[in-house]
Amino acid sequence: MPGLRAPSDYSKEPSRHPSLLINSKEPFNAEPPRTTLISSYVTPVDFFYKRNHGPVPVVDDIESYRLSIGGLVEKLMELSLADVKKLPKYNVMSTLQCAGNRRTAMSKTKAVKGVGWDVSAIGNAIWSGAKLVDVLELVGITKLSRTTSFGGRHVEFVSVDMCKEEHGGPYKASIPLIHATNSEADVLLAYEMNGKPLNRDHGYPLRVIVPGVIGARSVKWLDSINIMPQECQGFFMQRDYKMFPPWVNWENIDWSTRRPQMDFPVQSVICSLEDVNTMQPGKITVQGYAVSGGGCGIERVDVSFDGGKTWVEASRYQKSGIPYVSDDDAETDKWAWVLFEVAGDVSQNTEIVAKAVDSAANVQPENVAVIWNLRGILNTSWHRVQLHVKPT
Repeated sequence: MPGLRAPSDYSKEPSRHPSLLINSKEPFNAEPPRTTLISSYVTPVDFFYKRNHGPVPVVDDIESYRLSIGGLVEKLMELSLADVKKLPKYNVMSTLQCAGNRRTAMSKTKAVKGVGWDVSAIGNAIWSGAKLVDVLELVGITKLSRTTSFGGRHVEFVSVDMCKEEHGGPYKASIPLIHATNSEADVLLAYEMNGKPLNRDHGYPLRVIVPGVIGARSVKWLDSINIMPQECQGFFMQRDYKMFPPWVNWENIDWSTRRPQMDFPVQSVICSLEDVNTMQPGKITVQGYAVSGGGCGIERVDVSFDGGKTWVEASRYQKSGIPYVSDDDAETDKWAWVLFEVAGDVSQNTEIVAKAVDSAANVQPENVAVIWNLRGILNTSWHRVQLHVKPT
């Protein structure tokens, strides 16, 4: 694409914050220390996890950048970044979470394949840009359309990012047309993150944000949008990011038997403590995040200070001074995480456990073994940390 290109090597990588925990250097995949996530409701860009599949694309000339829209539409169209910015601008607070978040813990049950994420492949940001529904209206697709007059039923997003998994072709993904044309779904073509232009790691100049859905569908460095009769047939839709049962292995897997994962399940993580901790007897404050997909709120976060024998309910909050409500309230960011906090007393070695319930009464599984899968995605089991208490 004129103006935006994928480099052939890693010589033009952007600078990153030195505190990031690097899971792979080429391509660059990294997450912040878990304590960083609870320092603010909105995650600073520097501490937002970085997920890449190849060298980070480069913009040579932003004036030459064009987004093409084609496929099963009435008319083909090319938009400059300036054209996109002429459309009504929306700000959406949304949490993005990699489907592989907490993969490292799942691999302790049995080895899995994928980037070794700890608990911080997640972040919450203010994304700003045009709603996809407004962009699609420019090519004749009306709101709440399930199909176009030409038989289009899915919206494919194609990146300029080139991936080895696509044999050197572009990263791509899709969502159903009815999702794309629902204004309430808040799908964005975003050009700002936390009030500033996207940086290169996060998709400059233009990316997709699909709130409530695993991060793999929020395509960065957007090159084109195609209206398709079927789901995107790319690697990351058809041969990855699908949820298989524990008995499926690399010898008997049949990718066609499972649908591409979209919404992420209810999740909670303790961020104020590491996996193993040492402290004096006394009071301890436990803090973390909880989030659910599909626009569901967090109805409750339970924390146990005795390995799950007894529980206390944690306080939940988003914005300071505004009570959190788990339904679709005007003062609540329905696509965003909640932070939680609760204090308890510990006098001996123990396990501290967190689990959340969302507004649809979905719960986290107690053990990782029952949701183990060969790609290590969607580890939403109860989060557990160990506490060694020093004798006084």
